[in-house]
Amino acid sequence: MKQLKTLLLAAVLFFGANQVNAQTKIAHVNVEEIMTKMPAVIDAQKQIEKLSQTYEADFTTMRNELQTKLQKYSTEAEQVTDAINKERSKEVEDMERRIQDFGQNAQKELQQKQMDLMKPIQLKIKASIEKVGKAKGFQYVADMASFILVDGTDLTADVKKDLGF
Repeated sequence: MKQLKTLLLAAVLFFGANQVNAQTKIAHVNVEEIMTKMPAVIDAQKQIEKLSQTYEADFTTMRNELQTKLQKYSTEAEQVTDAINKERSKEVEDMERRIQDFGQNAQKELQQKQMDLMKPIQLKIKASIEKVGKAKGFQYVADMASFILVDGTDLTADVKKDLGF
């Protein structure tokens, strides 16, 4: 009788453990791979790069103008009055401040533009991962970058297909 109870308890534990494993289906996806190869991400990166180059060109122009004024003012410093030199010094300080402000604002605008462009793409990828995961019967889909994966189903190709690339 005691052996029967032990055997019954072992069977319940065995089948219960198998039932828990059977219910939890986990897959993984490589979000980084999707992000680096998705056409919308590549287009967004090109837009950011173009805007960055525009800001960089404007910044370079401003710095060159400042350098030109500094050279001119330094060569003329001895031939003009102290009042003019003070005025020129203030003008140079103002230009330096404007250049610094421009650089900071450009950086903020680039970051904002990147967030504005990437957020809808990230939401689209997340929705696709959820859609593919649910369609394949998975309760959890982990990003390969966030977890150490030993084994499991890789849904990266399915998500890429769902996203159209």
